[in-house]
Parts: sequence; C-alpha cells; structure tokens
Amino acid sequence: MSDVVIVGSGVVGTATGKGLASAGHAVTFVDINPQRLEELRAEGYEATDRIELSEEPTIVFLVLPTPSGPTGYDLSALTAGVSNVGAALGRSSGFHTVVLRSTTPPGTCDDVIRPILEATSGKTEGEGFALASNPEFLRAATALEDFLSPAMTVIGSRSTLTVQRLVELFRPFGGPVRTFSTTAEAELVKCAHNLFNAAKISFWNELWLVAEHLGFNGDEVAATVAISSEGSTNPQYGIRGGAPYGGACLPKDTVGFLGFAREIGVDMPLLSAVIEVNRTMAHRVRVELAEVTDHVEELLGPDSEALVSERPSDH
Repeated sequence: MSDVVIVGSGVVGTATGKGLASAGHAVTFVDINPQRLEELRAEGYEATDRIELSEEPTIVFLVLPTPSGPTGYDLSALTAGVSNVGAALGRSSGFHTVVLRSTTPPGTCDDVIRPILEATSGKTEGEGFALASNPEFLRAATALEDFLSPAMTVIGSRSTLTVQRLVELFRPFGGPVRTFSTTAEAELVKCAHNLFNAAKISFWNELWLVAEHLGFNGDEVAATVAISSEGSTNPQYGIRGGAPYGGACLPKDTVGFLGFAREIGVDMPLLSAVIEVNRTMAHRVRVELAEVTDHVEELLGPDSEALVSERPSDH
C-alpha cells in the first residue's frame, strides 16, 4: 500500500482520494478551504492545510483548479500549490512522486511544474523526485463511481519505473490503461478528449439549426448519422440539438486551449468556431427562457413573482 497526498480537495480530488483510500492506501487531503477540511475530517479522513512529506515514498497528486484566463489557462492556483509541494520535497529526504491530475496544456509538467519543483526543493527530477501526468476523466455528478470503475486510465512520464508504479496503483480499479513516455502526450490526450466533446456538441447544434430552418427534425438526423458514422464509445453524447455545452470542463478547456494554441503560433479556426457556436446557442437559450418567463408572468398576473423564478441573467 502507498502513502498518498491529494493537493486540492474539490470534486476530482475528493473522488481520487476516497477511491484510493477504499483500496487501502493511506490518503491525506490538503486544501485551503477550512470548511472542506472539516467535512473530510468528519467523514474520517485525514485532512490538513499544510503539505508535509515523511521519509517514506509518497505519491502526491496535484488536483488544483486550472480555469481559463484572458489569454489561455490560468495556472496561478496550480503553481502556488506546486511551490508548496516543492518546499515539502525540500524538507524531506524521501524520494516522492508528483503526479499532475489537473487539466493543463501540453508541456505544463516539463515547462512549468518541473522548474518550480526543482527551484523550491533544491532537487532535480529523476534524482530527487519523480514527475508524471495522470489526467482525470471523471464526471462531476458521478466522480467517485467513475474513479472506481474507470473507462480509461492515462499515465505519462519519462520514467518507466514511475509509469509502472502508477499502473500498479490503478490496476485494481480495472479498465484499459494507456501509457506514454512523456507527460506532454498524456496532457494532450485530456485536452483532446474535452475539445472533441465540445466540438461534437457544437457541430450537431450547427446542423440542428440548419435542419430547423428546413423544417426537419434535427435530432432524428443526428441520431441516424451517429449510428452510421460515429466512432466514439457513446454515440448518443451531445447530439441533442439546442443544448449548448456547459459545466466545469468544456467551456474553460475550449477557451484555454485556444489561448495556448495562439501562444505557440497555431491557428485553430474550427475551435474558434466551436466556441462561437456555443455562445450563439447559449444566447438563444437565454432569450427563449426570457420569452417563456414573460408569457408565464402575463398569464399569472400579480402572483407571478411568487411562482416564477428569476429570469436568467445575460452575465
């Protein structure tokens, strides 16, 4: 069994830690949110706001938020957490493995995380610590269930021993495992996963608008084409017309990856179009909800305020 530290105890971090604890590993949660720490302690887990590493080999998972910013991904929360992990590495004589689980642009482990860890710990990767990428594919509503029964596990590291150790860590949970000899490849897999899902939803929304204009049932068209040409494992995902993508991942990763692509000089017109189509659909939904609300208020008269929820905001 392994010692595991989860840095960042949101939905994904909590599911990761609880899942590993269920397999018998010694898990410690780390977070800056006092309420979250108290909730985890009340459930019987070890939780703290300070990263401390013993001399025993420990696997440290970085599960910190990486929202999109004005020019791409905002990695400020991640880099702050990495600095604290590096300081903890410097205080310990043990050899520990740092695993990036957050969604980031390709190259983040090598170009951002490794330099910070080396500078703050005084150690070098490979000699003083190991570094790997293990992106998550968890849905917010069923995060723990998805961790316990994964559709896929992805691991990337330059160290074959590190890859093997992580493969053994996740083996009890089953599912196919894909390994890569670089962290950047694993990071790109997660980005591509989310970008494809976002692109698929916007593609079918665009076709749905065409079908609506022609007087056809766009959902029937999409369902038929999905049977004949869609190669994804879930051909029904995202083909219902009129519903823009949302949630925590697809909006931030489409905008974040577009910023990343621009920084490296790669033009992505399709991704730009995906984002614009989604904005169009989201605006349409807001307008339609506002019209329905106005109509209901007219029907209900003076009692409408008590029965109709506040109209969705454009902000």
